[in-house]
Amino acid sequence: MALRFIGIDPDSDTGQCPTVWVDEDTADVVIQGWQADESLLAQCLETGSIPDTEGVVRIPARMVAMLREVCDDTERRRAGL
Repeated sequence: MALRFIGIDPDSDTGQCPTVWVDEDTADVVIQGWQADESLLAQCLETGSIPDTEGVVRIPARMVAMLREVCDDTERRRAGL
């Protein structure tokens, strides 16, 4: 797996989180974010269970441009462009 860095939250006080990458081999989106607090997790669980192999993360709205970039990149790769 080869990850390509897309961006990191410019307002992160530690410069370590949240972050967005794209997997160069599969075009999967890889996201690092803040772990969901109990309230958010409870709300998410209202729509179904969350397997032990998955997690809920929060990404700030200020990172929308990075998420668009990674999604656009993934669409281009899947279309073979």
